[in-house]
Amino acid sequence: MPAEFLKIHPQNPEPRKIQQVIRCLQDGGLVIYPTDTVYALGCDIHNARAVERIARIKGIKPQKNDFSFICHDLSHIADYAKVSNSAFKVMKRILPGPFTFILSAGSRVPKVLANRKTVGIRIPNHPIPLQIVHELGNPIITTSIKDDDDFMEYPTDPEIMFERFQHQVDIVIDGGFGGLIASTIIDATTDDFEVIREGAGEFSY
Repeated sequence: MPAEFLKIHPQNPEPRKIQQVIRCLQDGGLVIYPTDTVYALGCDIHNARAVERIARIKGIKPQKNDFSFICHDLSHIADYAKVSNSAFKVMKRILPGPFTFILSAGSRVPKVLANRKTVGIRIPNHPIPLQIVHELGNPIITTSIKDDDDFMEYPTDPEIMFERFQHQVDIVIDGGFGGLIASTIIDATTDDFEVIREGAGEFSY
């Protein structure tokens, strides 16, 4: 069956529609959704088969991925990553926002991602993903939707994403046009805080 194309208000997500997304994720579904940067593909962090489905779409093995975890707030993070006091202070100051923090992996990283020494943590400043992970009760694994187009690296129109992925995912959320620039990636495995990809967020500490 083709995916469902689900319009959700970007500023005031309808609770009934968010619950529909939650049920899909709990059943092992894949969802394309907006963030404060580019559109992304995600699944429940605890569903190994769903993680493997995302890996197949990306053409990689789950263990060799660059997936990040979307969290609702900083309280989620300690379960999945080791955060120094300095990193916590920086993250508390600038999150939610267009940043991905690379941290040392914690003890609760899912087995399907075994042997990962680091994880990427995102708390996007966007009501739809924040509401999804809040209602789900745990993070979702996520990866950016990329385009094969040489002109535009990230697709912005959810209708075009639906046409492309409707037979590979379960829900495509239309939360309006997405951005063109991905998140800024910061290596916070040490307190030197190295920016390893310049993106939408301007980082200083």
